[in-house]
Amino acid sequence: MSMVKQSIDVDVPLHTAYDQWTQFEEFPHFMEGVDEVRQTDDRRTHWRTSMAGVEREFDAEIVDQLPDERVSWRTTGGEVQQIGTVTFQRLDETHTRVNLAMDFQPEGVAERAADVLGMVDRRVKGDLSRFKTFIEDRGRATGAWRGRISPN
Repeated sequence: MSMVKQSIDVDVPLHTAYDQWTQFEEFPHFMEGVDEVRQTDDRRTHWRTSMAGVEREFDAEIVDQLPDERVSWRTTGGEVQQIGTVTFQRLDETHTRVNLAMDFQPEGVAERAADVLGMVDRRVKGDLSRFKTFIEDRGRATGAWRGRISPN
């Protein structure tokens, strides 16, 4: 497994950053290579992605979600193996730090090469930068889900 860790400070209140992150179907607007995310229920999502010309589909499950603190997930089926957590840290009334940590298993020659060359780290950094632009330009979240999902 390979590990990616990135952080970014966004100029919105904590609840706004968190609320936007819960809107998984909006991810294609700021995540490069994410073509579609469908939320099938409170815990489950289905993803279609493309990276280095390789298309993948997989399912993911939210394993821990605590409003205004964290969202943790793991893949449960398909062609991708990953686990991750995004946390939200209040810096002040109008600023939030978003921290993302993800373990993933690169599959195939192209994905292993992309990992070795640091392309995955750069993609995640770019995704967080686009998230910052997306939420700051809007100034509010496109929706919110504030339910609690506890680890099994």
